[in-house]
Parts: sequence; structure tokens; C-alpha cells
Amino acid sequence: MRGIVFTELMEMVEQIYGYELVDELLQEVRPASKGSYTSVGNYPHQELVNLLIRLSGKVDKSVEELMTIYGQHLFQVFAKGYPAFFEDDLDAFTFLAGIENKIHPEVRKLYPDAELPRFNILNHDSKELIMDYSSERRMSSFALGLINGCFDHFNERATVKMDKLDESGARVRFTINRGA
Repeated sequence: MRGIVFTELMEMVEQIYGYELVDELLQEVRPASKGSYTSVGNYPHQELVNLLIRLSGKVDKSVEELMTIYGQHLFQVFAKGYPAFFEDDLDAFTFLAGIENKIHPEVRKLYPDAELPRFNILNHDSKELIMDYSSERRMSSFALGLINGCFDHFNERATVKMDKLDESGARVRFTINRGA
């Protein structure tokens, strides 16, 4: 998993809960990387999961809630750090519908070894976007946060329904209705 995901998680935890909790998490989880994350590094997905599990026990939020909050935060980081992705006159639906064909190819150019989730667009019109998410990492709550962050970024409103398509959570359907 790309290092920026780790560095920004630590940054968000520090902003919300303080540096002491970041230090406590790293001491208790004892990640193989020793918590020395760089934004361009690559780290095991399980380290992120372990950090979120431990954080969950300390802040009285579920891992899924934390992943959603973090996804929303990270979208804003991406919007500031990668403005070229936002140069076109876009709205949230257009941006989300273009992830697989516009955003992910550019990410793969920068990081050929990136393991990205897949998004299959089933419906995209002015009022509704239906997209299937699939990833063996089973981070659909993180994807939900990114979707919420996208709507925040474009200053739009929507309702997002998330339905598991399999028991493992590796496949999820997002049904997004604009303006609700």
C-alpha cells in the first residue's frame, strides 16, 4: 500500500487526537516498518488495518467508521496534492464515474506496482450513479469516505447507499443519488 495512505493517517490522528496517541499506536502495534513511513514508500496493507483496529479501541469508533472518516480526509489531501486531476470542469458524478478510466491509469503511470480497487459503473445519469467496488483488501468503508470527500470537494449533496455483494466485503455496490 502506498506510503501516503500511512503518512496521512498518522497526520489525521495527530490533528484530531494528538501526537501522544500516534506514538502510543506505533508502540503498541509495533509495525514491521517501525512506523517510519514515507509518502513514496510501500507498506503492507495489514499494518494499516492493525493501526486502525488499535485506534478503534482507543477512540470508541468502529474500524469501519474510522476508515470512512479517513477516506473523507484523504480525498481532500488528494485534491490539494494532485490538482491536475481536478482541472477539468467536473462535478462529483463525473469525477467518480471516471476513476477507473481516468484517475487509475494516471496512478498506475506513477506507481506501476499499485494495487488499486476496481470500479465498474453500472449507471451514470444526472440523478443517480451506481458503481460496483471490488478489492481483496475489503476497504469499502474507506471507499465510502473517499466518495463522501468527493461530494464535499465539489460542494454537492448526495445520499450514498452501500450494499455488500458478497459476504467477505470484497465486492460492494454503491448507489449514489444526487441532491438528496
